[in-house]
Amino acid sequence: MRMKMGAAFFYHMTTQPVDVTLPMLLGKARGAGWRVVVRGRDTARLDHLDVRLWDADGFLAHGRSGGAHDADQPILLTDAGDVPNGATCLVSLDGAEVLPDEVTGSERTMILFDGGDGDAVMRAREQWKALTAAGCPAQYWSQEGGRWEKKAEHPA
Repeated sequence: MRMKMGAAFFYHMTTQPVDVTLPMLLGKARGAGWRVVVRGRDTARLDHLDVRLWDADGFLAHGRSGGAHDADQPILLTDAGDVPNGATCLVSLDGAEVLPDEVTGSERTMILFDGGDGDAVMRAREQWKALTAAGCPAQYWSQEGGRWEKKAEHPA
């Protein structure tokens, strides 16, 4: 069994909302064979995304946490800190907490934040500082003219 050494990928959304960005990233994560937990802080937002993911292009099988089959879900939407589905990819929305050991113990951690929301940008900066100070590799991606471009990487 190989040791995982994940990285935190920060996605600064400036041209597309999470409703568009999240399904795209989840499709790529599932294409890589990863189980995913999407951690948010707002249950209404998670409920909205639950509906949105069923309408997304392609089939993104998923569930909301709190059901009898959480462990079986390839993508689990939750507002809790646990990972009952054995996910190897963590997605953080709305500033949901991500711990350094979660980053290093996963295949990938994705932190999505709205560039038009000053509080979200400030929270993402705090998360970047905390995770990189703890030694986590990190990349910062921003939407430029509709395309994702890598703007920073730690370590450089």
